[in-house]
Amino acid sequence: MKVEQIPFYLTWKIRHEVMYPNLDIETVKIKNDENAVHFGVYFEDKLSSVLSLFTENESVQLRKFATLNHLQKKGLGTFLLKNALEYVKKQNSKLIWCNARVNAIDFYTKFGFQQTEQRFCSNGIDFVIMELKINDLK
Repeated sequence: MKVEQIPFYLTWKIRHEVMYPNLDIETVKIKNDENAVHFGVYFEDKLSSVLSLFTENESVQLRKFATLNHLQKKGLGTFLLKNALEYVKKQNSKLIWCNARVNAIDFYTKFGFQQTEQRFCSNGIDFVIMELKINDLK
């Protein structure tokens, strides 16, 4: 298993397959994707998990974090997020945050992310904004 920085367009297939398979692939393409930093985990030489980091000032938004369904719960996402957090820490950012699916709250909590009061629903999925101050990074 290895993590690499990847071009933005390599994230689209996994994002689509995992997050919104019933919607058009355009749904997973993000404005300014080409300006973000994207990481992927290669498992058995196949891109299997992806995430994207969008930086604005000293804040980083973690977006479109997805692992192929048949490889979930095998540690790929944990491995990828740990590497991404180390990258963010080296960038001297102060905060990383994400729109977490409500069913993923426990996953993000393991890394020190805290829930905010901000919740919303998009495409029939409930989300909560979670954040982690980089100084609190575990």
